Amino acid sequence: MASIPSKNVWIRRQQCPCGDWKCYVSCEGEGEETSVAAELVKSERVSSEAMVSPYVGMVFKNDTDAFEYYGNFARRNGFSIRKERSRLSPQLGVYKRDFVCYRSGFAPAKKKPIGENHRDRKSVRCGCDAKMYLSKEVSEGVAQWFVVQFSNVHNHELLEDDQVRLLPAYRKIHEADQERILLLSKAGFPIHRIVKVLELEKGIHGGQLPFLERDVRNFVQNRKKIVQEHDALLNEKREIDTIELLEACKATKESDEEFVYDFTVDANDKVEHVAWSYGDSVNAYDMFGDVVYFDTTYSSITYGLLLGVWLGIDNHGRTIFFGCVLLQDETPRSLAWAFQTFIRFMRGTLPQTILTDLDPGLRDAIRSELPGTKHVISRWNILSKVSSWFSLYLGPRYAEFKSEFDLLYSVESSEDFEIRWDQMVSMFGLVSDKHLDLLFSFREYWVPSCIRGCLLAQMATSAYFKAVDTFLKGVFNAQTCLRSFFEQVGISANFQSHEHQEMQYLQLKTNIPIEEHARSILTPFAFNALQHELVLAMQYAASEMADGSYLIHHFKKMDGERLVMWIEDSEQIHCSYGGGKAL
Repeated sequence: MASIPSKNVWIRRQQCPCGDWKCYVSCEGEGEETSVAAELVKSERVSSEAMVSPYVGMVFKNDTDAFEYYGNFARRNGFSIRKERSRLSPQLGVYKRDFVCYRSGFAPAKKKPIGENHRDRKSVRCGCDAKMYLSKEVSEGVAQWFVVQFSNVHNHELLEDDQVRLLPAYRKIHEADQERILLLSKAGFPIHRIVKVLELEKGIHGGQLPFLERDVRNFVQNRKKIVQEHDALLNEKREIDTIELLEACKATKESDEEFVYDFTVDANDKVEHVAWSYGDSVNAYDMFGDVVYFDTTYSSITYGLLLGVWLGIDNHGRTIFFGCVLLQDETPRSLAWAFQTFIRFMRGTLPQTILTDLDPGLRDAIRSELPGTKHVISRWNILSKVSSWFSLYLGPRYAEFKSEFDLLYSVESSEDFEIRWDQMVSMFGLVSDKHLDLLFSFREYWVPSCIRGCLLAQMATSAYFKAVDTFLKGVFNAQTCLRSFFEQVGISANFQSHEHQEMQYLQLKTNIPIEEHARSILTPFAFNALQHELVLAMQYAASEMADGSYLIHHFKKMDGERLVMWIEDSEQIHCSYGGGKAL
């Protein structure tokens, strides 16, 4: 019966079998019988000439080592072994082990079912007396296993190397081959074709694999059965978990009238998507909902659910929780429902700006459901993608590539950006790279000249995304059922909204009136952001023109002047560098 995880595990949406040999105990005590057995047990690659036949009095540190050693000896001598009997005592536990030839003993007689066609398989057992018996002795608290009986006399023919490898004990499908077989099976390859592909990939002749075609067939069939059982149990557990989540939502609604939640069901009347938000979150959105970050970096590997979290920032610089959604999938319909539900929760108010990861599905859903909202992909999201895509691919040239890519953020116009982009792509031979093609197709969402003037509220910074990461890790501390996850979200959201802020002394740096006034009315976070801009402003000189506009230039730069104009009727400031901004 397939087992079901007892906990719902969440991972970031981002294992290669090593194939190493099992590490056996190293030798201790030069010249001792223990060291001989332990050293030879270390690897199956010990040559047949170096393989010492087991003998009475041979010592092993444990019965596992003994079985491995005898198994290696058996393979090199044309037979296989099996575990026969063991005996235990209250004081020593298992203290005797019997290992025998695979043809030891006789198969018990079976009654044939009446009226049924029954395949009578011939047993390989023929009463062979080859064996190795062990006994455990404990001296000064240290246990050792001694060979007390050994016989290598067989009453049957021993197999050659090309035959012994086909005995069931040695026909093992290693993990790397298992993964390849499952991948090819999933792609629709028949069993005989899978075997042929494996032979070609390993560069061996037909029939030289360490397993047979029927082993591959049995493995695929067993795995499919396990998967089916697992999926059935998982679906049942997920359904129970989801119902408990909805009960928790209903109970929260009864205690908090401002709590909101919604869900959808599929054609089989099973819960599909669930979204919720708290009264404090909705009220916080009224004040700080101009800019929203929608995080979709986590998913449930237990249930295959995508987690979407809407977050913001308050005037103290704290991450605030606006809402949460669990989605069955990432189809356009599902994402559209998520955004529609969120805006309904927020009383119909759309954000000015929404930040997301680089994702075509999110882009299309935002275009459809948030038509008046500016969509931005932050530098932090872009650079994390660039690192994962190109650091290994470019190798030692990645540092140079990263420097060139960073320079794109200092390009002022879209025309100059495209020129620099083409130069960079050509320099590193990435003309047809699919990742760069994707980045370029999204340029209007991340290139500085395209997002200049957008309200970002200090949320496109690495500091903010580190705070988001801390918040989400706090939510996922307890990997339990969906109801417990729901409760943990509520705890984290409530903690963020009531986090205590210590008083800070705010020092003036420019001593101009606006700075002093700002210190008296703004929070430390907001004041520091404004003060930073005021300090930067001191590096520029302004010359008033005849028409009332101003020519602005940096005192160290002779070029790069900008014309700034104040439009009184519309209360807007226009700059030749980046358009207008309402005050």
